[in-house]
Amino acid sequence: MSGSNRLICGVDEAGRGPLCGAVVAAAVILDPAHPIAGLADSKKLSPARRDKLAAEIKAHALAWSIAEASVEEIDRLNILWASMLAMRRAVEGLSVQPGESLIDGNRVPAGLLMPARAIVKGDALEPCISAASILAKTHRDAQLVEMDRRYPQYGFAQHKGYPTAAHLKALEHHGVTPEHRRSFGPVANLLSQGLLFGESA
Repeated sequence: MSGSNRLICGVDEAGRGPLCGAVVAAAVILDPAHPIAGLADSKKLSPARRDKLAAEIKAHALAWSIAEASVEEIDRLNILWASMLAMRRAVEGLSVQPGESLIDGNRVPAGLLMPARAIVKGDALEPCISAASILAKTHRDAQLVEMDRRYPQYGFAQHKGYPTAAHLKALEHHGVTPEHRRSFGPVANLLSQGLLFGESA
């Protein structure tokens, strides 16, 4: 068996629940010779800790890749299949092909060219999936901070696109931006009222 056939990559996504932005996925093959202390489910870590670990992962992993599915793809495919697409793209983007992929959740993306297993709560159980969750989360959070600069009325840097009371209030007041997922209920409801960005009452 070749060395690459023994390599395992972890795969996770970030951004299924928010009302805006791409869904982001990452795939990571950790290096056993460079263990990274403190890997955990990204949601359990502080932003500063996530950023520090993301830098370590990028520096010491054997391979890593970040990919996404766009808002348009989410609206066309639905969020589940768009998430699967982003995860497959992340695996395909690795510079080294693993022998197996471990996917966070209960589904395996279609079209992977190697064996794969879905692991529920894998981001808390498998270090390689934890690493992928950290890269996906930090990448998407950075995108939302940039989105906040373009649309400061919405508070994207704070709520990261999730349907908080503040986000929903901003949507009602300022309308739906091009970054919002039109297939998601709260956004679709506002669009039915004609509340587009810059055109709200």
